[in-house]
Amino acid sequence: QMADPFLYNTGERSHYGCLGHEVQIEYLKAYVCRPSFFTDKAVIVVHDVFGWRFPDIRYIVDLMAGHGYITICPDFFKGTEPWTSTDHWADFPDWMKNHDPMKVDKEADVVLKYLKEQCGAKKIGIVGFSWGGMAVHHLMLKNPQLTAGVSLYGRIVRDSEERYSLLNPTFFIFGEKDHTISLDQIFLLEDKLKQYCKVPYKIKVYPGQVHGFAQLKPEDMKPEDKPYIEEARRDMIDWIKMFV
Repeated sequence: QMADPFLYNTGERSHYGCLGHEVQIEYLKAYVCRPSFFTDKAVIVVHDVFGWRFPDIRYIVDLMAGHGYITICPDFFKGTEPWTSTDHWADFPDWMKNHDPMKVDKEADVVLKYLKEQCGAKKIGIVGFSWGGMAVHHLMLKNPQLTAGVSLYGRIVRDSEERYSLLNPTFFIFGEKDHTISLDQIFLLEDKLKQYCKVPYKIKVYPGQVHGFAQLKPEDMKPEDKPYIEEARRDMIDWIKMFV
């Protein structure tokens, strides 16, 4: 029996009124938010298991747009049902088999093409949370068009040398108390990146934080977690600003 890996009951999150709008890109739906001025820089946000409509993820999209990036969160589940907080964790492995975060290359290409051709984007970064953090780790090994990546608490999987040859600068954010990712795994990741990675990378562990901590909206944060959540978000944005 897997424990619920999320910090707060997702059913009790506050409502969020979005600043962006939904678009159709080929076979994908996506949520897009643009800054108020012209820019040729963009960021793809990869959602977690709760999908592209989850309010916390839309909040992150709007936050990135507020920092001057055309920001887009496509539906990487391609219209299939996201995980919900009422689903049974015993079914989670089966659900994951049909929602593999390593099988996102086609969708990433569709979105990159849209950003370049329709939005005039010249530099494109990517950030992803949990399921999306795993997808970002995968894409930063495969897609040279992504200028920089931030993987937030993506489970560390399939240990092989090719998991560490990142193509462009990548930042890995973890919570110290994440019971889905052990500190041993994080130390191993750091070790292997030292050996194999030829581009800038960074790993940071935030004290006392559990899985899912960094995408909380301000009104859903606990006071003792708030400084770490805000720091993680600042760090994420600073990494993108440095390279994108």
